[in-house]
Amino acid sequence: MIRKILVANRSEIAIRVMRACRELGISSVAVYSEADKEALFAKYADEAYFIGPTSAAESYLNIKKIIEVAKESGADAIHPGYGFLAENPNLAYACECEKIKFIGPSSGVIELMGNKVAARRELRKAGVPTVPGTYEPISTFEKAKNIVKDIGYPVIVKPSGGGGGIGMAIARDDGELRKALESSKTIAANTFGLSDIYIEKYLVNPRHIEFQILADSHGSVVHLGERECSIQRRHQKLIEESPSPALNLQLRSEMGEAAVKAARWVRYEGAGTLEFLLSDGNFYFLEANTRVQVEHPVTEMVTGIDIVKEQILIASGLPLSVKQEDVRMNGWAIECRINAEDPLNNFAPSPSKLKGYRSPGGIGIRVDSGVHTRYTIPPLYDPMISKLTAWGRDRQEAIVRMRRALYEYIIVGVKTNIPFHKAVLENPRFVEGELGTHFIDMEKSTLLDDMWRIIQREKPLEEKLSRIFEEKRRIAAISAVAAVTQAQRRPEQEQAKDRN
Repeated sequence: MIRKILVANRSEIAIRVMRACRELGISSVAVYSEADKEALFAKYADEAYFIGPTSAAESYLNIKKIIEVAKESGADAIHPGYGFLAENPNLAYACECEKIKFIGPSSGVIELMGNKVAARRELRKAGVPTVPGTYEPISTFEKAKNIVKDIGYPVIVKPSGGGGGIGMAIARDDGELRKALESSKTIAANTFGLSDIYIEKYLVNPRHIEFQILADSHGSVVHLGERECSIQRRHQKLIEESPSPALNLQLRSEMGEAAVKAARWVRYEGAGTLEFLLSDGNFYFLEANTRVQVEHPVTEMVTGIDIVKEQILIASGLPLSVKQEDVRMNGWAIECRINAEDPLNNFAPSPSKLKGYRSPGGIGIRVDSGVHTRYTIPPLYDPMISKLTAWGRDRQEAIVRMRRALYEYIIVGVKTNIPFHKAVLENPRFVEGELGTHFIDMEKSTLLDDMWRIIQREKPLEEKLSRIFEEKRRIAAISAVAAVTQAQRRPEQEQAKDRN
């Protein structure tokens, strides 16, 4: 069994992993940058090591330093969380060389699934449906035109490496195709160090459905049902839910079986996600994520299975604690990503100091957060404040609970996207489950109007709360000065007593 885990990440996901460690009786090690020396995750861990400057390249992306700290601290495993090095095969390979357990699949599987062209090609061999397109990198415009003749416009040009929508470009004619090939290749080379690009048929407004899988080293693979991730902005997920309002039992079974088949084919080990596009009743493999997902809490809420603990147990060589027939989806869960950003200013990041913070609670509410009052959100990392998850017996109850939780959430000092989430949760199309990856674009005008109304309605309350928090800090400062003064006077008073 693993004894000590170094968490090669920060903020809420670091705390999430450390909580699992604490429940399993495993020691945790944090690594932190200059910007995170006062962060909650560094205080929560059993041990914490300074790893470098604020720059991610010199700290959280520094594989050599992370391995050095793991050896110095005596950690026998590394958990990468998500983001940063989570899907970098070089960290997994470094762990393999140093005989440190990497909590995730092998470096070979990460490399295979991280290359989207190779993953498409491999899973097509496994019999998993893929979006029509290329299975080899596209090098010339002429080759691209020949592909388009078969699949038809519109198409989308994508980099083979990376993710998050970076470098993607839609083409509706030959002129746009030529520009898309050039821009995507340049961005891919500069961002991911890999200029390979490929082409897929562009599905106009599909649903984004993903399946959570767990696979152990003994040949067992299960799926934990699906997550609907269609509420996106520029290919970045903002709201996720489980199950999906679009799936019936038969479709869930077919897609789940495809996800399990894919994991078996590549000899996957650990927790992972198979992402699909669902359009007109047909589903297609999109990509694989070889790590724990940001949105894993919704699956945990409806299945009762702790995905991070399963990751650790699998990495320790133990068999899965559940069989497929044991997996039951109970109720409904919705997750909102609470970010420090201004939704009325094109979602521009809003890093700053939190003047006041109070998270919601009550039945069915879960908050995964790494912040606290007076914490300064650094400008160089992801601006996520927390993940807010609501559970209900059905989708309607989950929605009304999420609305209530958003109402209770108090964050003063930074702009957040809470008004956006409130607007979506009140949107009739969302309530009816009429979702697609272009939901935000299609509802943009309505959402902007609703966000403006919500912000204006709540502005007086925010100003009042800000004054309350400022007054509390002033009183606390006065009390602190008084306590110091009293402590300084006490020796004089005791000496006076002795003289008497």
